[in-house]
Amino acid sequence: MLMDALKSFAAFFLGYVIGSFNTAVIVGKFYGKDITSHGSRSAGLSNTLRVLGMSAAAFVLVGDVLKGIIACLIGLYVGVYTYSGETADCVSLLVAGTGAVVGHNWPVYFGFKGGKGALTAVSVLFMLDWLMALMCVGLFVIIVASTRFISLGTICAALFFLAISFIPAFGHAFYFHLFTGLMAAIVVVKHQQNIQRLIAGNENKLSF
Repeated sequence: MLMDALKSFAAFFLGYVIGSFNTAVIVGKFYGKDITSHGSRSAGLSNTLRVLGMSAAAFVLVGDVLKGIIACLIGLYVGVYTYSGETADCVSLLVAGTGAVVGHNWPVYFGFKGGKGALTAVSVLFMLDWLMALMCVGLFVIIVASTRFISLGTICAALFFLAISFIPAFGHAFYFHLFTGLMAAIVVVKHQQNIQRLIAGNENKLSF
């Protein structure tokens, strides 16, 4: 039991270290700009797209996705599982993915000023349950296409992810629900200013 706890902590720590390599900040430096001082000041994909353009955003997209995948692969390698009846969840995978998202949002290398974690969280979700991930991405695309609000699509997808995680057919148990609740809470907390702007009617819209 103690060994499993230590392995899970190590998985979280490694996930956090990997997640802390904030791609938007690094790419911004190559483009000669501090991304945290422009636009919405968020070190994420959306702000990179607005401030630096498509090419920079493409690098950020690949980097943020890879962070989540690498962290989850480490979690799978550690291999700490929990069982509830016929349901099995890889706890080390869940905590490594959580670490990657937390690291992205609050990176130790950049003064704990990061992005909002949505893209890294999506890559983690695909590693956990690709069907749930596709459903959430589908909802995100529908909302963004109809409203042009990336923040609204992200928030709704995160809450939808939490809701469908309780559907028995997906076969997940307590630790997975704990993970989905934490991810949804992080997304909502990191989008507080966006929520205020949505309510006030002055949130930035995506320009196609």
